[in-house]
Amino acid sequence: MNAEQTAAIRACVAGSLAGTLQFPQIVQQLISIGVERYHADYSRQETTYYLTSGESLVVEVPHEAQPTAMEFSASAVEQAVRQSQRGEHSYRDFVRKTQAAGCVGYFVQLTGRRVIYFGRCGESHVELFPSASN
Repeated sequence: MNAEQTAAIRACVAGSLAGTLQFPQIVQQLISIGVERYHADYSRQETTYYLTSGESLVVEVPHEAQPTAMEFSASAVEQAVRQSQRGEHSYRDFVRKTQAAGCVGYFVQLTGRRVIYFGRCGESHVELFPSASN
């Protein structure tokens, strides 16, 4: 992974945490530098980015520590996703709400245009990227 790719990934993380970049902007930037997927791990407060070349980068993504609910609620995760799509909360709020819904992390499959949210016991909820016409 070159320095430009590393800097772009770190800028996406910083913009997300600061609330200056939204998910569609981040997706575009990551695809443009060769990222095909990433894994957000709430427990470790880090995200691993995977390039099409097979290289990867782990980046710290600090957020407010809070317990994750024991039960997974796909409907509560979906509600938090919809709020994000409407620009109604920050990424930090999104993390807080999805943790309260029992989510321990998620995989964003950029090439597959979907996000898979998962809970403590392997439960999952899949969200497809909104179409470009939305």
